[in-house]
This record gives sequence, structure tokens and C-alpha cells, in this order.
Amino acid sequence: MLTFSHVILGLFQALLLLAAAPLVSGLSRMVRAKLHTRHGPGLLQDYRDIAKLLTRQDLTPPNSGFAFRAMPAVMLTTVLVIAMGIPMLTRFTPVAPIGDLITVIYLFALARFFFSLSGIDSGSSFSGIGGSRELTMGVLVEPVMLLSLFVAALLAGSTNLGAIGTAIADGHVRSATATVIAALSFAYAIYIELGKLPYDMAEAEQELQEGPLTEYSGPSLALIKWAMALKQTVVVAWFVGVFLPFGSAPEMTVFGLLFGLVAFAIKLVLIFAAVGVVENSVARVRFRLTPQHSWVGVGAASLAFVFYLVGL
Repeated sequence: MLTFSHVILGLFQALLLLAAAPLVSGLSRMVRAKLHTRHGPGLLQDYRDIAKLLTRQDLTPPNSGFAFRAMPAVMLTTVLVIAMGIPMLTRFTPVAPIGDLITVIYLFALARFFFSLSGIDSGSSFSGIGGSRELTMGVLVEPVMLLSLFVAALLAGSTNLGAIGTAIADGHVRSATATVIAALSFAYAIYIELGKLPYDMAEAEQELQEGPLTEYSGPSLALIKWAMALKQTVVVAWFVGVFLPFGSAPEMTVFGLLFGLVAFAIKLVLIFAAVGVVENSVARVRFRLTPQHSWVGVGAASLAFVFYLVGL
């Protein structure tokens, strides 16, 4: 049952992730720099970049339309709404209507749609190519995420993210093997969604990865950078809340929430540190080879469904 305290909890964890997102992004940069044996930017560099962009002039192309202008606000708001429904500090979803599996997937699709459409709506051919690349990545990644999460939902008997996480934490799932394989395939899809090597472009170069952002400047670019960092943090929180709910508060108590916050922070740091190590241990691949790699995730998720049917 949705109560006022649950809404407050959802708002709190959404604002907490919003404040911590640039810090998490800075952590990824710092890990990359250390692995490259160079000094690199500081941990708080993203905060300084966002603050600097907020003071700059906001320019828009003359041929741009409504989608281009609305995208920064739509993307940031959509990801914040998703953050309100993820079981982050607790095993239950703070705002149950948002914490449904199908609702979260559609909200992520909405953010991706506006992000891609803004590149096409800018009037720049370069931005349009970048938007098309983003849609292609969505087509390759989202089926893996969908199949993995639907297998987890079948195992838990519910599409509510909190109910799935609670069933996994308590061991009340039909097949432990299917759960592990679904978690691995979902983690693989999450890694691609984070935009890390070998599926990313170089950050210091104006390539297709940053194509949709080419025509943005000033506060609009600051909101997009903030929203992209928030999206990466929320995606990892999504994985943690569903497949690694251990340490989260089973009930809404002060001690339970504090313990859940500490446990979530530790899991978040460990995952991003591991992602940083993996990212800097692989070479970049051509974008046209990405579909071949994504079939690995589809195969793993399909195998999890087979184990669910068999009951092993």
C-alpha cells in the first residue's frame, strides 16, 4: 500500500542518486586514470564541469524543434522518476506503481527515444548519425534486459522489482541456476548500457557516441551530462535492487534504512570499480561487431528461461 512515507523515501533516494551521480562518474574516470598510470581528473571534476556549463550561454540551432529543446528536461525527469521506484535502500519498492518491471522498461525507452530524437531534430547530420547509433544500441541491448528480467519475474511470481529482489534474497525462487544465469545476462546488458569499452567511443574525441550532444551547450548540456551520469547510476542500482538485494532493509526503520544506505553505497562502489577494471582490460571493437556480441546475452537469457522451464 502506497503511503506518504513511501513517497518521501522515493523522493529521498532519487535526490540522493541525483547528487551522487557526478561523484560516481568521477570515480569511473579516476579508476581509468589509475589503471593508465596517469594523474587524470579529480574525483569532483564532473561537479565543476556541470557548474561551469550552467553559467554559459544556451544556444540552439535555428533548425531545431521541440524535441531538441525538451530533451534535457525530459531525460533528467524520466530517470528521476525511475529512481523513485527502484528498491535501493529497502527490499520493497518505495513507489509501487513506478517499481513495476514493465513500467521501468517503458520509462527507460522514453528517455532513449527523446535522446535519439533530439539528435535528428537538431538539423545536424552528424547528430542524426549519433541518434541512429543510440537507437541501434537500444535494439541490441533491451531484448537481453527484457528476457533476463522476465525470467526473474517468472521465478518470483511477480513483475514488481521489490518482490523479485525479496524472492531472490529469501531464496524463494523456483530455479537457482536460472536466477544466476539471468543475473549474469542482465549484468552483461547493463555493461553495454553503461557505454564502456569495447562498446564506447573515446571520450576526448567527437565521434558518434557524443553525436546527439554536438549541438547542445550551456545549461542544456549540463543537464544532459548530469542526466547521463544519473542514468548510469540508476541502471546499476536497478541491477543491485533486483539481483543483489542483500543488506537492504526489509522494513522501513531508521536503522534499517541507514544500514541499507551503507550496503548500497558499498555495492555501488565495488561494481563501478569492477566495471572500470574490465573496461581498461579490453580493446575497442568496431561498432558493426556489436550485434554479434549482443547475441551472447540473448543466448544466456534464453538459457535461463530453459532452466526455468526445466526447474533446475
